[in-house]
Amino acid sequence: MKLAQLRDLIAIVDHGSLRAAARHLGMAQPLLTRSVRALEQELGAPLFERGPRGMTLTLAGQAFHRRVHQIVRDLERARDELRQAHGDGGGTVVAALSIMPHVGMLPLALPAFRRRHPGVRLQLIEGLFPALEGALREGRIDFYLGASPQKPPGPGLTVRTLFQNQRAVVARRGHPYRHARSLAELAALDWATPSIDYRAEDDLAALFSRHGLPPPRIQLQAGSALSLMVALAGSDLLAMLPRQWRDYSPVGEALQVIEVAEDLPAPDIVLVRRTDLPLTPAAEHLVDLMLRAAPVRAG
Repeated sequence: MKLAQLRDLIAIVDHGSLRAAARHLGMAQPLLTRSVRALEQELGAPLFERGPRGMTLTLAGQAFHRRVHQIVRDLERARDELRQAHGDGGGTVVAALSIMPHVGMLPLALPAFRRRHPGVRLQLIEGLFPALEGALREGRIDFYLGASPQKPPGPGLTVRTLFQNQRAVVARRGHPYRHARSLAELAALDWATPSIDYRAEDDLAALFSRHGLPPPRIQLQAGSALSLMVALAGSDLLAMLPRQWRDYSPVGEALQVIEVAEDLPAPDIVLVRRTDLPLTPAAEHLVDLMLRAAPVRAG
C-alpha cells in the first residue's frame, strides 16, 4: 500500500468522480483508475460504487476512508512540523474560531503571524465546537478556540479554559431603542442568535430568566458573523454578542451597543486540541499570538 494510493482515494472522495479527482491531482484518469483498483485488490474489498452521478464509498470504503484521512493528515502535519522546525516555512494551519476570537483576538494576532510565517497557508473556519468535533478528531482542524461547549468532549481531546467573557446587546446604529438602559425594556422585541449549533435559544432564554424575564422571541438564526451583521444592520433585530464587538471598528458605522445595566455573562472561551498530537510550530505560534491578544491571559 502506497501513500500515493491513499492520496488518490481521498481526492476521489473529495471531488466525487475520477475525472474531477484526476484534474485536481494533475494526472491521467486511467492512471488514477489503476491506482484505485490496485488498492481494492490489495484490501480484498470494493471501496467505491460506480454510478452515473460519480463514485460513492461502500460501507467498507467509508470505514477505510475514515482511517486513511486521519493518517494522511497526520503525515502532512509531520511534514509541516519538520519544515517549520528547520525554518523552511510552508504547510497549512487550520484554525476553527467562534465569533469572539474572530473579532476580539484575530485582528491583533494575524499581522504578527503573517510576518513570522509568510509561507504558511492559514485556513480559518467559523463555527462552534459541537459542529467541529469530528473534523478536530480526524486532524482536519488543528485547534478550536471559542465558546465553551455545553458538554465536555470525549476522550482524545483536551480542553483548556482561557478566560471568562461578557456579552453586549448589539443593534443597528440609530435603533429606536438605542437609549434603553435595561434588558427589560428590550425583552419584548425581536431577537437574532449568532448560531444554531450552541443551542443558542436555550442559552439566551437562561440569560433572560436570570434577570426575571421571559424567553425572548427569536426571529432569526444566523450561521455566520457576516449573516448576522447584515441582518442586524438591515432591520430592528437585536442580538446578544461577545462584548468585543464594541471595539471592532469595521462594524462601527453600521452597528452599536445598547448599554444595559444587567450583567450579561458569556460562555467561557476555551482551547480544544487533540491530546495525542502536538501542534506544528506555526499552529503553536498562532495559538500563542491569539492568547496574547486575549482580554485576560490564560492561566
